[in-house]
Amino acid sequence: MAGQLIVALDVSSRGRAEEIVSLLGDAVDFYKIGYQCFYGADGFALGKDLLKAGKKVFFDLKLLDIDNTVEQGVAAIAESGATMLTVHAYPQCMRASMRGAAGSDLCVLGVSVLTSMDDADVAEAGFARDTAGLVALRAQQARDAGIGGLVASAHEAEMVRTIVGPKMAIVTPGIRPAGSALGDQKRAMTPGDALAAGATHLVVGRPVIAAADPAAAARSILAEMNTGLRVA
Repeated sequence: MAGQLIVALDVSSRGRAEEIVSLLGDAVDFYKIGYQCFYGADGFALGKDLLKAGKKVFFDLKLLDIDNTVEQGVAAIAESGATMLTVHAYPQCMRASMRGAAGSDLCVLGVSVLTSMDDADVAEAGFARDTAGLVALRAQQARDAGIGGLVASAHEAEMVRTIVGPKMAIVTPGIRPAGSALGDQKRAMTPGDALAAGATHLVVGRPVIAAADPAAAARSILAEMNTGLRVA
């Protein structure tokens, strides 16, 4: 169960990131390193150190570029021993990422639609489809590209599962424990409901790292996740 909870190290200081990891101890063994930590806290080196310590690392870099650049970038991340990496779920990008990850254990995830976006945001970005329609399209393309999984809102997890089948990972950010504030998330869901909907991994940031007792917050979320599995 602990391996399905991914804590987002959304901090700008290497010292603060290490403090969070220390406070969480054995309660958490999987960490996400996104832009803030990657660029502000020497996140690549931090990630490699976490991997050496037996932790799992998810580099949330959302790669998107010409095919060769994506392929070589993914290959470099794969060499680190990272567990997961995100790319944008455009067909060419996903196919290039699979070439870069070939021969490694890296699970490449396609980012469908950001959980901070709703139908109005998708329309403003120029897409003719609504949020659900765009996620469905990206899920089909991810399945055809053969990547390891998708990042999607828990609200679309059940739909995505019907499209991609039982084996692909579905990683859901925007997770908020029952009773917590949504912040900038527009398509959030509680941990238990997200797993019941078909998610395989849950990404949680502020509800854990900003808590007075991060370990207690993580254990509370794990308890909610257990409820979701029993319902599922």
